[in-house]
Amino acid sequence: MESATTHETPDVDVHDPDAYLAGVPHDRFRWLRRHDPVHWQPLPEGGGYWAVTKHADVVRVARDPATFSAARQSVLVRDPDPETLPMLRTQLLSMDPPEHGRLRRTVLAGFTPGMVRRLEPRIRALCTEILDAAIARGACDFVRDVAAELPVRVIAEIMGVPPEDRHRLSAWGDKLTGMDDPETAVSPEATRQASFDMGAYGFRLAQERKGRAGADLISVLVNAEFEGERVDEVRFAGLFVQITVAGNETTRTLLSQSLLTLIDHPDAWRALAADPGLLPSAVEELLRFTTPLHYFRRTATRDVELRGRKIREGDRVAMLYSSANRDEEVFARPDAFDPRRDPNPHLAFGFGEHFCLGAKLARLETRVFLEELLRRVARAELLGSPRRLRSNLINGVKEIPLRLVPREAGAARGA
Repeated sequence: MESATTHETPDVDVHDPDAYLAGVPHDRFRWLRRHDPVHWQPLPEGGGYWAVTKHADVVRVARDPATFSAARQSVLVRDPDPETLPMLRTQLLSMDPPEHGRLRRTVLAGFTPGMVRRLEPRIRALCTEILDAAIARGACDFVRDVAAELPVRVIAEIMGVPPEDRHRLSAWGDKLTGMDDPETAVSPEATRQASFDMGAYGFRLAQERKGRAGADLISVLVNAEFEGERVDEVRFAGLFVQITVAGNETTRTLLSQSLLTLIDHPDAWRALAADPGLLPSAVEELLRFTTPLHYFRRTATRDVELRGRKIREGDRVAMLYSSANRDEEVFARPDAFDPRRDPNPHLAFGFGEHFCLGAKLARLETRVFLEELLRRVARAELLGSPRRLRSNLINGVKEIPLRLVPREAGAARGA
């Protein structure tokens, strides 16, 4: 749902988390793309950053890490404190070439296409279990009972986290990603502690598996070599935090927003139920249309000009994926949800060097989940208004009260 404005020239503050509570402020993004595509966005505490809103400009920034660095000040618009920055730089998100490429290749050993394909039967079994339980429950919170359950179970099994500990991953992740929402916000010190605790937990598991063969991702990483040496404690902890948070929080958001989108577009629900062959293209359109992550930041390493704007060395630059994915120069009818859209060069997974490691896994989870949802559920009836996460970073939903109305048993078996 788009926020509305009664002004001829809208309020174009795209930083204020309150602007995202009623829905993504696409009216503001649209105005900026047309009138101020590289927009200086002030911050409440002073200073500001360049908000890059056009698809082509986001691509330009993403493909030039020599000019636009992830490592200098990490990926959020607010500079991390000096104590946190070294920890962030152990994560792939906050690395520049060539270090980023070398470590990324190590991690990719655990995310090969063959490995991801082999997960499909297990993901389907988990979807079946989770959805059947939600249907039997009657009224449920789709976010907590369904959307949050699938990705945390999948990433826990991939990493080799004991089942009884998987919800600790969700709790830590909520503290790391919900810093602007009053229900989940904690102090900077508590956020830092959550990251430390999560990394330390992962490393304890890794210590138990060092020197042992294993197919889980922790075993792969802790026994891998990076620049001729084993992955050390600090670097492993950073990888564990990034992979588990990214594999859990963003997929939860994608599943939640996908359901809301299909509720809002019943014709698409019926079309996908009638022809599941449309689901791969529908998943791409859901990624574009909902864009789970609004932005990532880079820092300019030199003076540079972008669309006539003079960006100085040290300036912050935010790539607004949610805006780029509605760019009228790239997408016909960008505000329409079209499950048959082709081509669909969306940027929901980023672009270039930092393209999302788990893209194949997220696509697989979403496709299989929707297959099983449409096989079992005739429609979803909202029992109250969804509650959105107060965040300019994640397009999150905190609660979706609803009832999943099952198809007739015979129709479900026939499907």
